[in-house]
Amino acid sequence: MKTSWRSASLVASAVAVLALTTACGQEATSSTGSQNVGATAAAGDYSTAGTGTGTSLGSTGSGNGYGSDSSAQGAAQAAAAGKLSVSANSELGKVVTDSAGMTLYRFDQDTAEPPKSNCDGDCASTWPPVPADDATAGAGIDKALLGEVTRTDGSKQLTIGGWPAYRYAKDVTAGDVNGQNVGGKWFALAPDGKKAKLTSLPGLSTRKDPNLGEIVVDKNGMTVYRFLKDTAWPDPISACTGACLEKWPAVSPVANNDTKDVQKKGLMSFTRPDGVKQQTINCWPIYTFSGDKAAGETNGQGVGGTWYAVAPDGKPVGAPKK
Repeated sequence: MKTSWRSASLVASAVAVLALTTACGQEATSSTGSQNVGATAAAGDYSTAGTGTGTSLGSTGSGNGYGSDSSAQGAAQAAAAGKLSVSANSELGKVVTDSAGMTLYRFDQDTAEPPKSNCDGDCASTWPPVPADDATAGAGIDKALLGEVTRTDGSKQLTIGGWPAYRYAKDVTAGDVNGQNVGGKWFALAPDGKKAKLTSLPGLSTRKDPNLGEIVVDKNGMTVYRFLKDTAWPDPISACTGACLEKWPAVSPVANNDTKDVQKKGLMSFTRPDGVKQQTINCWPIYTFSGDKAAGETNGQGVGGTWYAVAPDGKPVGAPKK
């Protein structure tokens, strides 16, 4: 009887330890989120802005302003636009699409009065101009806003509200908006020819990044990051203090019901040593990056080899396995 009691006690203790271990910060793979508990941030971990591998949605940091890189999927075919439609995007609101459902874009370096395209050569391979031929206004499109502009090669390009219209080579299926905010210069076209803008987002939600996959963003659409020197178990601890926090602001607490598509387990806040409360995902402290100037940018990805965008389950996207 004594032996049975002792065995049951040991089993109960093991179960309790397992429950505690998996409650906060335990990750299925070994991993990508390994950290030095209590380590302080070195200058190289947070002080250099813009050294990450990513930039904005679909861009590559090449500085060319149109998102061309070796991973581009090739120029989209200059197919006729056909009947234009208005599609509802959960993040951008109403955007213009062609007859195949592909999103149309405008370029900040173009002009609308008078219409002029400044996207040629490699740029036009990444952003194929939409032919004006056969383009017609469908429901929600004012046909008076449709026009055309003659390009340098003599072809006619569709304009909407005076702005030359383009497709994006990295949009591969109807409804994709991978071109939104590329280089801070490319934006989906709204039905009135203006830029489509982010609609109101939950405190935390996700978006599909063309290079990183599904990642978490805050209420402003800004990418959320993890610091590999932080810890999650048994309690969240941030190793980003002082000057580090100026580069990597802590995300403020978010109510559980103010999130979408983010793992609820371990979704909590904790109090930092300075008294400020910080949000976690799967008990890992989360941050934004001061080097991201617009929604969709991922300039913090890979900075110092310790900062990575966050997956919906709290794991660091693209971090090296250990």
